[in-house]
Amino acid sequence: MQETFVLSALAAGVAAAAAPAAWRRLQLSRAKHRSLAGHARIARRIAKLLPGYRYDDTEFFSCDGAGPEVAARREAAFKNLAAEFSARYADGIAMTRAARELISDLQFISRYRVPFQFSERVAATLRTSSFVDRSEGIHLIDLDGNPLIDLTGSYGVNLLGNDFYKATIEAGVASVRGLGCVLGSYHPCVLENAARLREISGLDEVSFHMSGTEAVMQAVRLARYHTGRSHLVRFCGAYHGWWEDVQPGPGNPVPPRDTYTLRDMDARTLEVLRSRRDIACVLVNPLQALHPNSPAPGDSSLVDSGRRAGFDRAAYTRWLEQLREVCSERGIVLIFDEVFLGFRLAPGGAQEYFGVRADMVTYGKTLGGGLPVGVVCGRAALMKRFRDDRPADICFARGTFNAHPYVMGSMKAFLDALQTQPIRALYANLDDRWNGRAAHLNRRLDEQALPVRVANLSTVWTITYTTPSRYNWMLQFYLRSEGLALSWVGSGRLIFSLDFTEADFNEVCDRFVAACKRMQADGWWQGPETTNRAIRKSIFSEVLRRGVMRREKA
Repeated sequence: MQETFVLSALAAGVAAAAAPAAWRRLQLSRAKHRSLAGHARIARRIAKLLPGYRYDDTEFFSCDGAGPEVAARREAAFKNLAAEFSARYADGIAMTRAARELISDLQFISRYRVPFQFSERVAATLRTSSFVDRSEGIHLIDLDGNPLIDLTGSYGVNLLGNDFYKATIEAGVASVRGLGCVLGSYHPCVLENAARLREISGLDEVSFHMSGTEAVMQAVRLARYHTGRSHLVRFCGAYHGWWEDVQPGPGNPVPPRDTYTLRDMDARTLEVLRSRRDIACVLVNPLQALHPNSPAPGDSSLVDSGRRAGFDRAAYTRWLEQLREVCSERGIVLIFDEVFLGFRLAPGGAQEYFGVRADMVTYGKTLGGGLPVGVVCGRAALMKRFRDDRPADICFARGTFNAHPYVMGSMKAFLDALQTQPIRALYANLDDRWNGRAAHLNRRLDEQALPVRVANLSTVWTITYTTPSRYNWMLQFYLRSEGLALSWVGSGRLIFSLDFTEADFNEVCDRFVAACKRMQADGWWQGPETTNRAIRKSIFSEVLRRGVMRREKA
């Protein structure tokens, strides 16, 4: 009897001790987004199980159940586009083919422009050029002399126009030419840049790095060093560079260890931040305001019309204010990752635009005046890399090309230009101008009964689709045919530079609508009536069937 009482007491004690941990575990699970993007470990497992296969000639043009007439029209259009590209981009295609054997990035890009079932045929037939010869204003001129309106944005670098950055680099190099490539010592312009960045960020100290990824790595490292905590919080779908802690899931061979991926704009995330004691920092990429809890919308995953995007400035501001409050309460470092979006929303970046101050901010891309750079700005207490009372306890970070004279010279030229009246004028009524442009294009698309719309966060746009379809990814090639240059992710992201005039934008609209009308006439949106759910269910069944067939064959 006594033994039973003792065992019961022990069990009750163990249960009581385990209850808080179990509750925190449950809180963490509830704060994860239901999608695969919110569950990194499950996403990695599924990625390993997904069988590779390709559509044959019939399936390629009728995987949605389209009849023979529509499939034949699509096939003819596909062949016509391929012939057009082969003629227009002959030199560029030849160079791209040669480069693909040497440059692994090109192999990756060519495979992941479209959903994998279509990629082999697209890469072999619908060839495009990855090379350009020069830029002239808003145009890129390729090796064959074709002018393309630049909507690539150079991955976010091109904020103020290609000509601006050419001039900035020339001015920056000229200003430091006397020093040349001397590393370790600083050119005097470094002090001017640091002072200007302190003023812009509202933070105390600055450190320079070679890339935006490096800047984020250093910010996270410093947050862990000073808080003594292990984990960082990132939000579902957000990108902060490709290093292991902030890019869990497919694409990273290392499983997540010290990273929590939680829901963006969700009260359950705030509960986790308030209850856990192991969180060193919270990473925020303000670009997620355009598509919360979703990854960058590339066309390689555009299997239906389920892509969603939309920006609510007031709602996202409230969210950042709530994050700021809970991070201050719990001693968690709030980091704004403005590597991509920095200076695009306002001269003072996202902090100025949303009216919320971070503990640390990372910058990159455009800040280098067109040259590679990463910057961390932070409170003095967080930027210190050593302890006075423990001389061997340091937080090491260095880089051979940190504060490279040519980069620092170009950065100074950029920061100087940022204060001039012509550049400041580009920021005047920025939201009204670009929201109005997006609304104008959407009206034109609606008037033409085209199943395409755009959503925007200032000058960063995403194309969405209103009619369920398996073939939305084809739009990127029609846009290319109409002379619009997109980045390799396709229609998921259009990035305008601020120097686009009304005439420039109207030309983009004309070409955009023309591309959509051609695609509609060629039958790509003319499949049987369906739903996005039915499309996903069909693909799931197809994947299971192909997986079984592959195992049986093995």
